[in-house]
Amino acid sequence: MSQTLSNLFLSIGKPVKDEYGRSVGRIISFASTPSGKFDTAYIELSDGRFTKQPIESINFNGADIILLSKIKSKAAVFCDQIPFIWRKDNALKELNEKRKISPVLCTELHNNFSAVLTQLRKDAQILIDETIQGIARCDEELSTLSYSLLHLELEHEIGKIADDTYRLAYLSLQETLKRTSNEKSDLETTKSKLSSMLLGDAPPAVVVADKKPAAYVPSANDATELPEPPVVVYVKEVGKAGI
Repeated sequence: MSQTLSNLFLSIGKPVKDEYGRSVGRIISFASTPSGKFDTAYIELSDGRFTKQPIESINFNGADIILLSKIKSKAAVFCDQIPFIWRKDNALKELNEKRKISPVLCTELHNNFSAVLTQLRKDAQILIDETIQGIARCDEELSTLSYSLLHLELEHEIGKIADDTYRLAYLSLQETLKRTSNEKSDLETTKSKLSSMLLGDAPPAVVVADKKPAAYVPSANDATELPEPPVVVYVKEVGKAGI
């Protein structure tokens, strides 16, 4: 992200939200490298705590300052790097088969690519586990919100809650349900992309001299669960509640 010095400092004190519209806090300051490049933003969270975030994880879009999802950002890196390393390893195999590279150098480079791929795939699997935890958290929140909406409806129906109070609470719950549903959908999409990538990125065996390539055997890290179908929460419109 390219930002001038003046533009960034104009953001100090401005509110920060996440990708789903939730309030995160406000920009307090920035840090830069000795060369003058901004690399860190300091944010005062809504509960009074402070956090620092890499400048790449923040989107400055006019008056809106959006803190991007760490999971989605990391997933984008893995979905770019893993296929790229795989293609390089495949190209190495082709060069070796055409005898355009020495067997010793071919083996060395293949081992390097394999080590990088193994680590990337382990890290991607850890991220998949994080998405699973995030989906479970969203499910729990959606369930709680649904019960909250149900009790709000019951109390309003028997006259314990005034119409104006009910309307404000109802709209707030609807908005929160929408944000949580959107977050869960994003997490499920991210998990699906990562899982598909890990199941399909098996690196080719590199042949040295005239030896036949060994058959590829999927490792335990290659197998991941497919995403579960999304949970749909149905809530009625305000107009149907008698408002």
